[in-house]
Amino acid sequence: MTTQVGFESLTEQEKYQAFLERLDRGEKIEVDDWMPDDYRQALIRLIAMHGISEIMGALPEKEWVPKAPTLHRKMAIMAKVQDEMGHGQLLLRVAEDLMAYYGKDRDDIYQDLFSGRLKFHNVFHMTAPTWADAGVIAWLVDGAAIVTQKSLLDTSYGPYGRVLQRICAEEVFHMQHGESIILELAEGTEAQRQALQEAVNRWWPALLMFFGPPEGNQLTKHQEKNLRYKIRTKTNEGLRQEFLDKYVPRIWALGLTVPDETIHYDEKQQKWIYQQPDWDEFRAIVNNNGPKSQERLRLRKSVFENAGWVRDILAVRTLATG
Repeated sequence: MTTQVGFESLTEQEKYQAFLERLDRGEKIEVDDWMPDDYRQALIRLIAMHGISEIMGALPEKEWVPKAPTLHRKMAIMAKVQDEMGHGQLLLRVAEDLMAYYGKDRDDIYQDLFSGRLKFHNVFHMTAPTWADAGVIAWLVDGAAIVTQKSLLDTSYGPYGRVLQRICAEEVFHMQHGESIILELAEGTEAQRQALQEAVNRWWPALLMFFGPPEGNQLTKHQEKNLRYKIRTKTNEGLRQEFLDKYVPRIWALGLTVPDETIHYDEKQQKWIYQQPDWDEFRAIVNNNGPKSQERLRLRKSVFENAGWVRDILAVRTLATG
């Protein structure tokens, strides 16, 4: 109590300095702790986008639930879709706790999604026309997600890091599920191998875009702040290089090709050299102009509106029970 009273007597600048010192000591920030407004805003932006992307990310694979080639595959992809929706709900709860400070809740997150103010991840605007695409999503897209999410396990915001512990563990199962599909197709008929190669070709630009544009020699103010606040610990390009380290050799090991004749590992620079994707296309996609953006937003909005009666009942029950 004495410590709290002492903290409250500090000026805003002194509180800010004490906050930075906590970060530098490696302490975790909790939802009831004092935090600067731009730290709270950055967390809400990141975690709400992450949570909504988990939910929107279930939609491309959901399309394959009735069409999976065997009952075993059907059950596995159903379980994965269920997990992804659960990840989304966990993350939205973390964002919701931060937003309560502004008198906002989960409905506001969905309204921001429908209005276009809240973006969802570029990969989930894309089409998944074949079973091989479902495999590539689970293997390479979830593989990319693991690279990103593992880098966030040591984030300075405690509730986010704890939720990510569970999510990362389940994403490993998802990646293994995808790897199983990929291996089956790679060892299958010529038509199956061809379908797999076409799916890798189709998804490659989106996978490069997954981590965001490279920083070059200059970070944006937003990126600098996330790194200073220890919300993130790695840059977009650093994460992309980790992904290429891990997955390019595996793709080649299957006898598949990467649709980029220039890609190679430069020993001198200790990094992968690759052909940049079209970053103008990336910006168009994340602004809801991708091949499936509007269709998936309409579906998500329809589900949200049709489930309104459930939220109404739960709200009444919460009021009745206190």
